[in-house]
This record gives sequence, structure tokens and C-alpha cells, in this order.
Amino acid sequence: MEEVLDIVIVGAGVAGLTTSLGLHKLGIRSLVLESSGSLRITGFAIGIWTNAWKALDAIGIGDSLRQQHKQIYWNSTTSTISGVQTVAMSFVAKGKHGDHELRCVNRKVLLEALAKELPSGTIRFSSKVVSIEISGFYKLVHLADGTILKTKVLVGCDGVNSVVAKWLGFKAPTFTGRVAIRGCVNFKSNHGFEPKFFQFFGKAFRSGFLPYDDNGVYWFLTSSEGEPLGPIQYLLDSLLFR
Repeated sequence: MEEVLDIVIVGAGVAGLTTSLGLHKLGIRSLVLESSGSLRITGFAIGIWTNAWKALDAIGIGDSLRQQHKQIYWNSTTSTISGVQTVAMSFVAKGKHGDHELRCVNRKVLLEALAKELPSGTIRFSSKVVSIEISGFYKLVHLADGTILKTKVLVGCDGVNSVVAKWLGFKAPTFTGRVAIRGCVNFKSNHGFEPKFFQFFGKAFRSGFLPYDDNGVYWFLTSSEGEPLGPIQYLLDSLLFR
């Protein structure tokens, strides 16, 4: 079966849904393909800064997200070796185009807010792209179920191992030289943390956390390649084998 479409977006993550919603606000319809059977709402949280908030305001979901997430006002950085706070920096300073704004946003809440604003049928789940080819002015997008989508515009928002990027001939992903583990903690009651970005530096390690609402906290731990992975390995073992 072959369908003819104007715009196909591969990937229903943050980038794909934001692109689709931006087009929708301009009166342009698109189809978003997602390989999984539902929104991938698992995950963690994202630090969203001033320019990103302007983009979220432009597509109409900025205010609703602000109501659900705390603004982060300070960065507090401490050495785990000396125990001394080395940096205390305000995020409130006014920039060239207005006040700065940082909030840590729960990825699940963000995705659901984006999807809610899209017209019914915009996201097509269980639609795994297996190959792409050119046919005149069109791109033929082949799905795992045998469906062929014929589209004028193809947008790749399908992550690190992007099928679209591979088809375009982009370089394979490059290792950054760091390993990391991250997650979210949801407390049964108010966690009591100030609206700060807390960071801790040690020998070859960096860790930190920041609250995203009254009950939720995002945390991370990262290390350079080649350094001992003791804390990360201990945490992985605790999570996987307890």
C-alpha cells in the first residue's frame, strides 16, 4: 500500500512532536511516525533554558509547563574533595533580550503536553522505518509492515541511530568520551530542596541534582572514559541486582 503525503516526520520524541506542532500552528499538516506502540514517556528530565521557553511559548504550551515545574534560580557547585563550595551563580540575571529562565522539565509531562495539542491521527505508532529511497521529487519511506509512504518532505527526528541520518550519509555517532547514569526520584511528600542546580565535582567525577517540582528531583553522575567507574558501577549494581 502506498500513501502520498506532504510532510513525514520520523520519531515522536521531543524534537519530532515539537516540529509537528510548530507546523500545525502554521496550518501545515504532517504525519509523525513512531516505531514503538505508544509514546515513549519513560525517561528523565530536561533542563530547558530561555530560548527553548520562547519556542514552547510560540507553540502554545509554555505557560502550562511553567505551572508544573519550578524555576531554577541558582547554581551551587561544591568540591567533593575539599567540601568547599566553589561556585554560587545566579540564573536570574537579565540578558540582552530579557530575563534568563531555567526550569527542569519532566520528559513525560513535556511529551504528553506536545501530543495533546496535535490533531487526532498525527502520530502513527508501530511504524518502524526500514529504508528510504528517492523517486523523482518524492522520498519513498518503507515501513516494516510493508507500507510505503510517498512524501515531499522528510524530517528525521529519530535519535542517535537515525535511519534518516544514515540515508543522508551523515557520519555515525561519535563517543563523547564520557559515561553517565541519570534518573528521577519522586518523593511521597515535598522534598524540601531549594530551586537550585546542585553540582558536585571530584576526581574525574561530576554529579548533581535539581528539583523539577515539589516532589520530583532529577539526578546524574558522570565520569571521563578511562577513569575508574566505581561509583557508577556501584549504582548500576544496586539498581539492577538488588
